[in-house]
Amino acid sequence: MTRVTRVLVVDDDFMVAKLHGRHVAATAGFAVAGVAHAGQEALRVAERLRPDLILLDVYLPDMDGITVLRELRAAEERDPGRAPVDVLFITAARDAEVVRAALRAGALHYLIKPFNQAALQEQLRHVAALRARLDGLAEARQEDVDQIFGPRPPGSRELPKGLAPHTADLVEHTLRAHPAGLSATECAEAGSLSRVSARRYLEYFADTGRAEVTLRYGGAGRPERRYRWVG
Repeated sequence: MTRVTRVLVVDDDFMVAKLHGRHVAATAGFAVAGVAHAGQEALRVAERLRPDLILLDVYLPDMDGITVLRELRAAEERDPGRAPVDVLFITAARDAEVVRAALRAGALHYLIKPFNQAALQEQLRHVAALRARLDGLAEARQEDVDQIFGPRPPGSRELPKGLAPHTADLVEHTLRAHPAGLSATECAEAGSLSRVSARRYLEYFADTGRAEVTLRYGGAGRPERRYRWVG
């Protein structure tokens, strides 16, 4: 059974919050658990619903989003049995100090408005991939840690132009979850990607030695390329 990530949407603009909620609901594996329009309200709703992820704005009418995140982390420290919540900032705040404060407070990522549905959904899929990777680890390798905490040093895993790190992580996770291998079509379906996009990343992994390619002949006699993660 697919694990559903429950999301709390926090934005002072009612229409923006509703729009973000629609984007969340349209993303496979995600569901809107609640909505809040102010900082204190967000803390109360988070206490009651215990969501897995919070989409948090910086600009709120009673307290800023950074303070909300710090309050959430303080509550987690006071209650060791409380599961930590992941926080993704979605805000128009571009000041570098605000970005640094969000990082120090424990934000998972920071998405600057305006953005389209695809950008938010890519971030959500990235969150799901990270959560799945952590859930499946008993002991972490350096590669796992690098992908959870951020990109590797330059040169260790540079992607060709046109390929996105988050989508590469998604395709990698999908392959790892299917050790018998997948075709481009199967990978696209499992990762909610287009077949063309999935194939580009699969070919990249094959070219760099992280995926193994085999040919399987179907009923029509036409060969099908299948990819298996080996990196």
